[in-house]
Amino acid sequence: MSSLVTTLYPSVDLIDSVVFKEINSEENIYFSKSFLKAFETSNPQIEFKYISISGADKKTIALVLVQVISLNVEGMLKNIKVAHLIRKGLGLLFCNEHIKIMFCGNVFLSGEHGICTSEKISQKDIYSEIGTALDAVAANTKPMHAIFIKDFKFASLVHARQFLNFGYSEIKVEPNMIIKLKPEWKNFNDYKDTLKSKYRVKANRADSKSSNLETCLFSNRDFETYKHELQALYQNTIDKASFNAQVLNLDTYSHLSLFLKENFIVKGYFLENRLVGFLTALVNDNTLDAHFIGLDYELNKSHAIYPRILNDYIRIGIEKQVSSINLGRTASEIKTTIGASPLELNCYIKHKSTFLNSLVKPFLRRIKIKEFKQHSPFK
Repeated sequence: MSSLVTTLYPSVDLIDSVVFKEINSEENIYFSKSFLKAFETSNPQIEFKYISISGADKKTIALVLVQVISLNVEGMLKNIKVAHLIRKGLGLLFCNEHIKIMFCGNVFLSGEHGICTSEKISQKDIYSEIGTALDAVAANTKPMHAIFIKDFKFASLVHARQFLNFGYSEIKVEPNMIIKLKPEWKNFNDYKDTLKSKYRVKANRADSKSSNLETCLFSNRDFETYKHELQALYQNTIDKASFNAQVLNLDTYSHLSLFLKENFIVKGYFLENRLVGFLTALVNDNTLDAHFIGLDYELNKSHAIYPRILNDYIRIGIEKQVSSINLGRTASEIKTTIGASPLELNCYIKHKSTFLNSLVKPFLRRIKIKEFKQHSPFK
């Protein structure tokens, strides 16, 4: 549509605050200027860009987050179920070495945190304009190998599938694991009372085995004191992840803590005065979003660090009186044992070269996510 105007910003500091007021009327934390600045400031290895789209009345109708990063194909496909020949073929097509990918979305978050749109105009027109804008940005970003647009829930696909008209392939990625909290749960015991015996025993065992762990909520001073330990524990979990686009600099959390205050939670787990685990969480509207965790896997079996972290996410969610907890991706099966259900997510990807993109498409269609057993822990 000729009436739409697209503007590219190389830094969030250059975006007028009125843009955020116009596009983020519901005050979604993930599209606030302070939140985006925390990631941009703390992660200089990433090239951040922002696309705004305005209508005929010059009011903002869409804000799009773009991150340009370098990574390798093997890192992208690690732990994803794909045949050896397909993996090898993708490696050859993407040069095997480090490649540059332009992400539409936040590589550090799982969910619809890359595109914020107004309902005042046709979503079909907005997404078509976004597709055009992303192609324009990619054309002026060199070197550039691929564009990846993430993550869309089923209800959003009716709009997101506009990207198929721009040569993208649609792929499934690991789902977010969501726990719905019941309003009558006032404490953790109320939650456990709704579990079947087998799963209640598991929850109790996790608390019992981890009972010698000391816990505390981190302040900004604690971030500085335990900065290196936090980063090392976080790296442990990244190494086990199915998909790892980039390692977050945990200085980001210091900025988020100052901005979000009590709505950003970091909890540390100590054994004999040594930090052996941590969790992070963010309250956004009526949802508790689990962010990154870290733990010492050598102590996990004997001290049930990870199961305790999962229990504590439920405790925090009940305490914050949210309606749901988003536990994110990975370790899907164990999350179902505490009551989480999958929320499927789709992404879109294409190679910058039209010719190579036509060769990549058959490989992309055959990529499958890891399957897991869905448990039903509630009575």
